[in-house]
Amino acid sequence: MNVGPWRRTVVALGCAAWMAGPAWAEPAKLSSYNADIRESSISGISSGAYMAVQFGMAWSSVIRGEGAVAGGPYWCAKADASDFFNGYWLPVMTATGACMSGPPPDLSGSFAKADAKAASGEIDSLQFLRRQKIYLFHGFNDAVVARPVTDATAAFYRHYLGETNRGNLYYQTSVGAGHSLVVARDPRADGIKTCAANSGPFINACGYDQAGIVLQYIYGALNPPNRGQLSGTVKRFDQSVYTGPDSTSRLSLGDTGYWFVPRECEAGEACRVHVALHGCRQHAGEINRRFIDETGYNAWADTNRLIVLYPQTTSSSYRPYNPRACWDWWSYVNHEDSYVTRSGAQIRTIKAMLDALTASAVAVTVAAPAQAVAPNRLTVIDTSDTGAALAWAPQAGAAVYRVSRAGADGSFAAVGDVTGPSFADWGLTPRSSYRWRVSALVNGIEGPASEEVAATTRSAPAPCHRPGTCPVGQ
Repeated sequence: MNVGPWRRTVVALGCAAWMAGPAWAEPAKLSSYNADIRESSISGISSGAYMAVQFGMAWSSVIRGEGAVAGGPYWCAKADASDFFNGYWLPVMTATGACMSGPPPDLSGSFAKADAKAASGEIDSLQFLRRQKIYLFHGFNDAVVARPVTDATAAFYRHYLGETNRGNLYYQTSVGAGHSLVVARDPRADGIKTCAANSGPFINACGYDQAGIVLQYIYGALNPPNRGQLSGTVKRFDQSVYTGPDSTSRLSLGDTGYWFVPRECEAGEACRVHVALHGCRQHAGEINRRFIDETGYNAWADTNRLIVLYPQTTSSSYRPYNPRACWDWWSYVNHEDSYVTRSGAQIRTIKAMLDALTASAVAVTVAAPAQAVAPNRLTVIDTSDTGAALAWAPQAGAAVYRVSRAGADGSFAAVGDVTGPSFADWGLTPRSSYRWRVSALVNGIEGPASEEVAATTRSAPAPCHRPGTCPVGQ
């Protein structure tokens, strides 16, 4: 088409402007904020859950808690440099077999690997695990990852938490979700799948606000989420800045990552960072920004001074072989067991991103109060058929809280002490009503109790041998 000289000039100028683009359109480095790295947390679904477990183990000194949705235990695939047969990388068979359909490998290997890596200093001391808050989830319609796999994850953490810290682990198994990160919204509004679905984008509506439950179980009672126009901003960044000395493609990572930052964090107020890891086939190259915009993390972050980091994988078909853009939980990057340690290529990259976001932290000293006061905002954030997750507002200077429980009409009795402002109560009866209250301990002296809160446990899921077809209603 002959557009004439002047039109050719306009077109050329327009193309040049488009190629250059405005400064904000180009991915850049992550900004740094007043965020204490020791207040960081991580969660993920499926391969992202495996990576969340690996990262939380490797860097337990700075990770306050983890959320693992449909993911298995540490070192499940048992990848080691010797695991080749006729040039074939054997751990991929374990990863896509026993670590998904179950039963998973015996946990003795996972315990031995974690103990050895901690002893050698390749991961943080296992003592830090005792203070972490662990949220685990298995939807009973999950046809991708079997219940025995997530049961093994719970058993792995209980081994290190010990009986004294059992209230730091909450395991939800009575929601009828398929293989997905679960949201509360009506799926008809935006194409999100129905609760029992096991297909992309692996974001299902079950009337269950998983992001909010995860964040509150880790941090305690939070402000209600912003369900309207967010005041914070989603930003893009160049992931290659943090993968050195490797390229992003060498690590099966995307060129571009994302983060959400609330307005208050931009203004320099004290904030915290949560890392949210997508699963296989959920990276931005396949489902665009749906995991970033539609999973609910940003709504909670916007009102609670939480920065959310969304690192991105990408698919690769040759060196490394990762056609579904999963996170590396069978050592597809270098075929060595370092993938579960601080020096693991993807763990190292995520940590570099976390370091960047928290580089402007301002140290704050909190003086211990003379005496404890009654905790406030106690709430039941979730119930299963045999358990309940409680959260309350943290009390400055209080390291230990005592949780008491009563039946619907009975008297209260202490059920456990816990560090941090949340507690998982277990051994409850399905479809039964309970009441709870919490008190803080300062210098070993128990203060007054909070106001009580009540909830009823869920029904036990009916037996069903075909996940994906099980009735969802409880």
